[in-house]
Amino acid sequence: MTLQIVTPGSSTSLIQPGFSLLHFGSHVFFLGQKGWPKRSCPTGVFLVDLKNNELRLRPTIFTNDSCYLPPLRHPAVCSLPASQGGEITQYLIHGGKTPNNEISHKLYIMAMASSVNRRFSLCCSEKDLEGDVPEARYGHSMNVVFSKGKTAVVMFGGRSYVPLNQRTTENWNNVIDCEPLVYLIDLQFGCSTSFNLRELQDGISFHVSLARNDTVYIFGGHSMGNNFRPPNVYKIKVDLPLGSPAVSCTVIHNKLSFSSSIVTQTSPDEFVIVGGYESDSQKRFSCNGIFLDDDTIDIQEIETPEWTGEIKHSKTWFGADMGKGAVLFGIPVDNKHQSTDCSFFFYVLNFGDSDPVVQTCSQGSTEEQEDSMPLEDSEEFTFNRDGNLFDEDTYNEDDEDDESETGYWIKCCSDCDIDINTWVPFYSTELNKPSMIFCSKDGGHWVHSQCMDLSETMLKYLSENNVKYFCNDHVEVARGVQTPEKTPAVKKPSMKSVRKRTTINRLSTVKKSFLRRLFE
Repeated sequence: MTLQIVTPGSSTSLIQPGFSLLHFGSHVFFLGQKGWPKRSCPTGVFLVDLKNNELRLRPTIFTNDSCYLPPLRHPAVCSLPASQGGEITQYLIHGGKTPNNEISHKLYIMAMASSVNRRFSLCCSEKDLEGDVPEARYGHSMNVVFSKGKTAVVMFGGRSYVPLNQRTTENWNNVIDCEPLVYLIDLQFGCSTSFNLRELQDGISFHVSLARNDTVYIFGGHSMGNNFRPPNVYKIKVDLPLGSPAVSCTVIHNKLSFSSSIVTQTSPDEFVIVGGYESDSQKRFSCNGIFLDDDTIDIQEIETPEWTGEIKHSKTWFGADMGKGAVLFGIPVDNKHQSTDCSFFFYVLNFGDSDPVVQTCSQGSTEEQEDSMPLEDSEEFTFNRDGNLFDEDTYNEDDEDDESETGYWIKCCSDCDIDINTWVPFYSTELNKPSMIFCSKDGGHWVHSQCMDLSETMLKYLSENNVKYFCNDHVEVARGVQTPEKTPAVKKPSMKSVRKRTTINRLSTVKKSFLRRLFE
């Protein structure tokens, strides 16, 4: 067991309480950044790079057919292996809080699409549910169970806002425990069924859950209704016959009482629970080993690491499972170190190294100890084609006006056919990226000059004269709202020119009169 402080590197200022880690093999991805995504990493999902005790977050891209995934704090996350005990191929993500403090009700499926030369591409899709659809929530758990050749997802716990018909100005942002229902989700058909078990009387959140075969174990958690951390283990067993599924619950009494802890797997049947809180103001420094058998569970207190003084004296801490017995967690920077760029110190606690078999899910909460993180302005979200080449080492939070390379290979319009794999320079100014021009419609967006059928002469004119441009999809709308051109005023002649013209006319009249008399 080792405890090592790591140096914050690029983009670590985006890490905040409530983040999640997804591990595909030896690769770990970060989800739940602070604020809305920027152009440098429009997906908001990063590859965790830990080398020489330096922690970096490298931007990743989504495939074109991916859906939008907002940054989510405290969602329920669980791995979905290809088969029972097999390699993790997908992750399920449900609920969580957005940067605007809205609570999501959606279920996402995340998968690794490709990995070429350390350039990772992910695919994210949204799964629609029918039946007893779980309400929007956060701080809950989700686990995958296997029974009689079938697979199902078990969801439990969490918090949500007060129902709309009960919300007033005073309690608008108040949260309550979700009902203590167990949801069983069939991913194949998108069906969700709720079960009301008499052993589960109080709603709990920020608990720890483990799944083995057809059984889910729920440890700890916090109940807002009575401000209580139950010292029980709830054993939820799922039976998936040919007919209707069955769910049962058994209560196992023990002395463990905690919330917001983190669970990591050290061997196929062994886990470690670390961190969390024993009360609203007391961190939990002890560690417990969990040993699972086919139908039994053994909980033992194990050796604890040598916690540093900063960790012992910090009021809060948070973290997530990195997989293979490792945990990444952070503590707030104290007043003595406020000059540092990052708001947190980060540590890696390693209990061992082993291939995971059992699904894990854990939640960390700092809501009782600190306010929500500040909100940030939104940036537009763009997708990138597979194989997009961008500088994976940089993520500049101040680059909102910078046309980063990640945006060059977007699908700018319905007729866009710019592809990184087939593109060749079209304009003389292009070298290794296509020329783009900014459309000024509403908030504005970038489009490819070639897709807009712009000649090089016109492109040069628009650039040199700083003329507002509207793309083909918005040019007619823009013309309809433009102010009609002013008719130029009639230029009045000066008095001097009027007098001169009058004199000439008079002389001409006299001359005509003289000639008429001469020939008579």
